[in-house]
Amino acid sequence: MILLISDLHLQEERPDITRAFLDLLEGRARQAQALYILGDFFEAWIGDDAMTPYQASICQALRALSDSGTQIFLMHGNRDFLIGQAFCEAAGCTLLSDPCVVEMGGEPVLLMHGDSLCTRDLAYMKLRRYLRNPLSLWILRHLPLSTRQKLARKLRSESRTQTRMKANDIVDVTPEEVPRVMQQHGVRTLVHGHTHRPAIHKLALSNTPARRIVLGDWDRQGWALQVDEQGFQLAPFDFH
Repeated sequence: MILLISDLHLQEERPDITRAFLDLLEGRARQAQALYILGDFFEAWIGDDAMTPYQASICQALRALSDSGTQIFLMHGNRDFLIGQAFCEAAGCTLLSDPCVVEMGGEPVLLMHGDSLCTRDLAYMKLRRYLRNPLSLWILRHLPLSTRQKLARKLRSESRTQTRMKANDIVDVTPEEVPRVMQQHGVRTLVHGHTHRPAIHKLALSNTPARRIVLGDWDRQGWALQVDEQGFQLAPFDFH
């Protein structure tokens, strides 16, 4: 069994989400061969050197799962793209590139966070290209901690404001971009998060059946995609 989750936006202010995640680590994830976390794992991450005691406790919980035998794979999201190798080594997880093709359920599956599919959001795509540039990343990681904290608050505030103002189709994936990316990578299944619109969309690529599986965000409930001999099953679960 393989589990895939995304968009937990873990933060100290949401102990209900934190508890649900820790329950997953101590329960279903212990039975899994692998756990994939496809971005926006934390609400914000301003550098491995700025890990808070809360974030360190999450890191330790991941390490315990890794030490139990479950492989953990982590992908950057738009909120936590500064997660680095130091965190991954401490947590016992492997950092994945975005996009990434993985063998899953007997077929190659394309994994993405999903923000790069929202190509109609021109302002965000421009910001993304700037922030993910290797030089920009180096500069960001070497800014004083206080400066990074202010910048993170500013970006989060602007993101919330702009998302409310943008049309729904702008902040969702671009329909034409999905088949283009899937054909580029030679897959019939794409799994991503980011849009907070959980669903399994049926597609056709060159008259061949295909699907796009969108993981849900953790807010009022949790979401997980389970891949096993029964296939790909996307389902919510309640917080306790």
